[in-house]
Amino acid sequence: MFARLKNRARLLKGDVVTLWFAYRHPQMPLAAKIAAILIVAYAFSPIDLIPDFIPVLGFLDEIILLPVFIWLTLKLVPETVVAESRAAAQAWMNAHRPKPRNYIAAAIIIALWMVAAWLLWHWLSD
Repeated sequence: MFARLKNRARLLKGDVVTLWFAYRHPQMPLAAKIAAILIVAYAFSPIDLIPDFIPVLGFLDEIILLPVFIWLTLKLVPETVVAESRAAAQAWMNAHRPKPRNYIAAAIIIALWMVAAWLLWHWLSD
């Protein structure tokens, strides 16, 4: 069962590239576009919000949360947009093997960790 869940999560993560193409599609609804932008930015970020070295929680975002949000966002996207975006994503993945990186999202995640550390330090020093 765990292997099936892990395989399904891997397949859904492959749909990140589909969402990357879908959010630029003219027929994409606004709510789905915003969700797709956030998911793509996080998925392509080289830094995780929850670092992988934290036991259990480190892989929670990659095995459960990210695939669930990808699945929910794909449910918001019209089928025609999904079909066109999947075709474009497959063609792109055949031409470019490594996944793209999003350093802006990485900078935002680093900033969030720095703010959290500052707030914790400020709280503990009082």
